[in-house]
Amino acid sequence: MDYQLSDIKPHLIEQWRIERKAKGNKNASINRQVTNLKSCLSRAVEWEVIEKHELHKLKPLPEDNSKVRYLSKPEEAALRHALRERDERMKQERDSGNQHRAERNNDLLPSLRDKTFADHLEPIVLLAMNTGMRRGEILSLCWDDINFDTKTLTVQFANAKSGKTRHIPLNGEAFRTLKSWQADTDKNGIVFKGSTGKAMTDIGKAWDKLLADACITRFRFHDLRHHFASKLVMASVDLNTVRELLGHGDLAMTLRYAHLAPEHKAAAVNLIG
Repeated sequence: MDYQLSDIKPHLIEQWRIERKAKGNKNASINRQVTNLKSCLSRAVEWEVIEKHELHKLKPLPEDNSKVRYLSKPEEAALRHALRERDERMKQERDSGNQHRAERNNDLLPSLRDKTFADHLEPIVLLAMNTGMRRGEILSLCWDDINFDTKTLTVQFANAKSGKTRHIPLNGEAFRTLKSWQADTDKNGIVFKGSTGKAMTDIGKAWDKLLADACITRFRFHDLRHHFASKLVMASVDLNTVRELLGHGDLAMTLRYAHLAPEHKAAAVNLIG
């Protein structure tokens, strides 16, 4: 904040990166921050606040993208079991609460027994696991973006990180999940509404509690996207198809999953064996 925009030069940011690394910040985090700063300065040029900037000369710090966190088969089973147990627990709590109200002649809350899902968490998690959508893409999803006739879902460009619209086929579980959630809620507007009727913005506390119940550690919601991609690659889906489903701008980001298909490399070297 002590610098004029025109004074922010590559050598200054390079020194800042060195200081950040010395404090234990990871290269990936530093790269994201520098990317944000580049975007700000580019917008300043666009608005003619400054004539130009030279941060494009800064090369990103090297990152290790080969480590991909995804669920093992036992972990996925544990997560699904925790989701079902959570759902049943919520329904039992509603039943118990209504019994308590009935005994006191108070108005009852709507029963959850006629619903597939007690609340939003399970359908959100299942949708992420089966589509690879980012959390923001899921929470901004509208019913108009879903075509149940063609079994496809559209991520609008305004909600996509890439800024490009993409279409995702719905597999059986994703299709059933959305149909059930629609029956549980309504057919209008935002798919996952918050208490105010607007799009939800966060599921952090419920997600953290779910992971604790499933005894799963070192796993973020975003890793469900990696889980989706990893399962595709391990099922021998080609990387370009995975790239298209994830909405990556180029193949470079998708290549982090290549090592999960060792049989392809084995087949390649066997051609000359």
